[in-house]
Amino acid sequence: MDMRKIAVLGLAIMPAFTADLLPTKGWLLVANKGEHTLGIVDPASGKQVAAIEEGGVTGHEVIASPDGRTAYVPIYGDSGVGKPGTDGTKVIAVDLASRKITGTLDFGRGVRPHCPMFGPANGMLYVSTELDQAITIVDPHSMKIVGKVPTGQMESHMFAISHDGKRAYTANVGAGTVSVLDLDAKKVITIIPVAKQVQRMSLSVDGTMAFTSDVDSPRLAVIDTGANKVKQWVDLPGAGYGTASTRDGKWLLVPVPTKHLVAVVDLHSMKVAHTIAVPASPQEMLVPPDGHVAYVSCDTSAKVAEISLDDWTVTRLIDAGKGADGLAWAR
Repeated sequence: MDMRKIAVLGLAIMPAFTADLLPTKGWLLVANKGEHTLGIVDPASGKQVAAIEEGGVTGHEVIASPDGRTAYVPIYGDSGVGKPGTDGTKVIAVDLASRKITGTLDFGRGVRPHCPMFGPANGMLYVSTELDQAITIVDPHSMKIVGKVPTGQMESHMFAISHDGKRAYTANVGAGTVSVLDLDAKKVITIIPVAKQVQRMSLSVDGTMAFTSDVDSPRLAVIDTGANKVKQWVDLPGAGYGTASTRDGKWLLVPVPTKHLVAVVDLHSMKVAHTIAVPASPQEMLVPPDGHVAYVSCDTSAKVAEISLDDWTVTRLIDAGKGADGLAWAR
């Protein structure tokens, strides 16, 4: 039987698979928060080939190690940001070859760990620990905490790291601000007022702009990372959410959950140039390394929509798990 078919069938006749059987383009990882699983999607077939149980509690986000072998999932809990519910205490490491949990970091108390990012310069794993008002630094090999960077604000939910690994920018949801952090000195550089509430964070390809969405108004804040202030607003067809730039730096993709759309912002004119209809409740955008397509998770639809960056059309709908949210690419 063809080995690719075996992989797509979920390895029904194989106990495990090895790195040489990984898709040449990588895996698409999906945090299925509604069913407490990490989904692994084969992008060649457009099928979810595995759903790894996270232990009965929910991870909202996921990141893959730079070598593509391990996924890291902070276990946030069953609450929403700023809302009552359980407070997650762990980050799990999942080996993508064996599809097993191979490591756990236990904070020992509820911190609502949420957004994971790898430092491009030092290879450390950075995780937002919301109830600590901090970004916690983790050695991904030992799964030990090696440092902490305070954000100075409540509900530091999502963040982005500069390409040189020196700065981080956190979206502080309830505070409506963005904290600019010095990751080496482990301190706050400044706090930027943005709106009543903000959500999500990304950086432009050249690092000169940071983007976060105003939760209460249909607009996107564009932050000048040199001046550390909001330099302009982009009108959207509805309140935006996650954002991702295309690899050429020309476009910014913005899910608009209430309108079931992805808005495409021309980063030259700073206006919405295209809108793309997608399934209900689009959440997180991901542009994989080849740069020809983008993926958006659609929460209440249990789908991931694949979007062509050539003609701005949905080329495929991928069945994911309930509450599909965080996305990552494992090369």
